[in-house]
Amino acid sequence: MSPIRIGILGLAHGHVGMYCAQWKEMPGVQLVAAYDHDASRLSAGCEQFGLASCASAGALCARSDVDAVVIGAETSLHADMVEVAANAKKQIVLQKPLSLSLEDADRIIRAVEQNDVPFTIAWQMRIEPQNLKMRELVQSGVLGKILMVRRRHCLSTHVWPGFENTWHVKPELNRGMWADDAAHAVDFLLWLCGKPTSVMAEIDTLVNAKVPDDNGIAIYRYPTGTMAEIVCSFTSLVGENTTEIVGEKGVVIQNFGDAPSANFARLSGAVGLKWMLKDDKQWIVSDIPSPSNHAQRISALAPVLLEFLRGERPSLCSAREGRDSLQMILASYESAKTGTRVAIDP
Repeated sequence: MSPIRIGILGLAHGHVGMYCAQWKEMPGVQLVAAYDHDASRLSAGCEQFGLASCASAGALCARSDVDAVVIGAETSLHADMVEVAANAKKQIVLQKPLSLSLEDADRIIRAVEQNDVPFTIAWQMRIEPQNLKMRELVQSGVLGKILMVRRRHCLSTHVWPGFENTWHVKPELNRGMWADDAAHAVDFLLWLCGKPTSVMAEIDTLVNAKVPDDNGIAIYRYPTGTMAEIVCSFTSLVGENTTEIVGEKGVVIQNFGDAPSANFARLSGAVGLKWMLKDDKQWIVSDIPSPSNHAQRISALAPVLLEFLRGERPSLCSAREGRDSLQMILASYESAKTGTRVAIDP
């Protein structure tokens, strides 16, 4: 089998570097070339991963020795990059979130669908084994009607040296940390429960004015009545509980599923995933291991994305699903700004 030949459109997002580090050691994949508007970032990435340097996104996508592109540019550049790659008929892996606006989301959808190119958003939470098990429990009906879901998704970016100077916190490039990383928890809800009908949210900057949206809570309501809450703090030093699912017939609890909880030592015998069903009245403890650190969670996407590019598995997340999660994010911002419940267009 011929190797999948990959080009990198933007090295801004650190996750892309973690995929490349994995791919360098894996058979069946060849890292070919890169483009980044930041010359120093481009030079460093090309040297680290043995990539040829390209003068533009168009030049990279014009190469006949590139089968697929991984887009790791700043979020505001996603639509431009997707249009160039799709028009060149390249397979596309896009870092989250899809875009900053619904207008750009629609540009991405048109480019992908009109050119009929394989496309996926790189959400690591959709491939994590414990998350897959929780989704199975929800969708199988064993928990009965789902009444409430709570997902805690945190980072500790406020203690990272120099983080306030990164592109992640510049509104023109990435809006804010809620748009950037609460997006994971929002997509998790979309994947687990579908698209909600409304949201009420509080999102604020409590620690460092240079790192906007460092804490927030959003409560989504579903047509079934289900209430789903995401709690995101980017000032969180450590954590444990990450998911709770309450159904009429059972409850699921998951620990160690985000960065602060995965990166620190755990108490002896700590359980990662367990559930109790009403008729059993005892905990069922899953033998699915928790991730040993956050880097493991991100790096685990590398072989899965390669399977997608080989046509061995479907897209993890379509552009249309990415638009749905973006709509959920934007609605939560509107709710926090206006202090009202905001409807989410079906």
